[in-house]
Amino acid sequence: MTEQTVLISGAGVAGPALAYWLARAGFRPTVVERAAGLRSSGSPVDVRGPAARVAERMGITAKLREASTDATALKFVDDAGRRTGRVALGGAGGIELPRTDLAAILHEAARADAEFVFHDSITELRQDDGGVDVTFERGAPRRFDLVLGADGLHSNVRRLAFGPEHAFVEHMGVYVATLPLTGPPADPTAIVMYNSPGRALALHPSRGRGIAAFMFRGEAVPGFDHRDSALHKRMLAEAYAGAGWRVPELLERVREADDLYLDSVSRVRMDRWASGRIALAGDAASCVSLFGDGSTLAMAGAYTLAEELRRTPADAAAAFRRYEDRHRKLVEPKQRTVSTAAALLIPATRGGLAARNFATRLLPLVTAARRLTPSHAS
Repeated sequence: MTEQTVLISGAGVAGPALAYWLARAGFRPTVVERAAGLRSSGSPVDVRGPAARVAERMGITAKLREASTDATALKFVDDAGRRTGRVALGGAGGIELPRTDLAAILHEAARADAEFVFHDSITELRQDDGGVDVTFERGAPRRFDLVLGADGLHSNVRRLAFGPEHAFVEHMGVYVATLPLTGPPADPTAIVMYNSPGRALALHPSRGRGIAAFMFRGEAVPGFDHRDSALHKRMLAEAYAGAGWRVPELLERVREADDLYLDSVSRVRMDRWASGRIALAGDAASCVSLFGDGSTLAMAGAYTLAEELRRTPADAAAAFRRYEDRHRKLVEPKQRTVSTAAALLIPATRGGLAARNFATRLLPLVTAARRLTPSHAS
């Protein structure tokens, strides 16, 4: 049988993982990425459970551990910086590392067996019984046997093949922004979190230099653009006006930043993840939220999708159905816990904040704590 060609949109987490496993399943993968090179918000993410097993099969576990962060505790502080609670992070399992490093490690594992095309994107998809004709923004048109969208919450493939974003993406009432900080963190082993009602600021030590994560409650912004940095800076300034601790200092850095990332905490829900010869993976299909196990689910889903295509390479529709049936069992429980995580990390009232701080003295809160910073993974 002739080697089938597969176009994968997105070189984040799900895309390179798909390329790696599809190459080993007998397919010829091409990955197209809008950015000019590998990039990421850099926020710490977790590789745990099924993704840890996938990493072991790929032979990359040692590299993931080398890139892992050292945070062992989550400390809550008040306006004056006094500690109001503490949660130990040990025992959650898995490996935490910056998303930048995870994406780079996956790319390195896949690049020998896959074509990577950066600084380009898909503009049109036209499929028939024999394949998919793809038009690109910069490159010449090409034809592929299959197209897989692994291009995240704001998926281009999903929009072209399934419909507009608003039909599938549900705003969860929270926004998250991240900003890299210069210089080493004061405590390389602890995440420090400040709360006021409806707002949170977490300083994560990451690897050698900190990351500030702003999390705040807010209604959906009409016409919100996840690429509009000026809008993002205005949103942060308004949301954190009057906040204490180190917020004024960090807002000043926000105003001067050229690498600020901000997006809605959202949930993607779709009745189906495939349409003919086109299918979705990672956040494009089933974003849990910017808090969740996005990277773990992206790696696990990529492995499952490639495995099912390997089983029936001549019947992609059947492979897509089996992949969806299997992977939804992992995704759906995570999607149901978004509101609980938000309540723990960003209490909406002073009473809720006091109750949360008291609970940190009694309960581990490990699940919520490990999801402090964005895990927008695909």
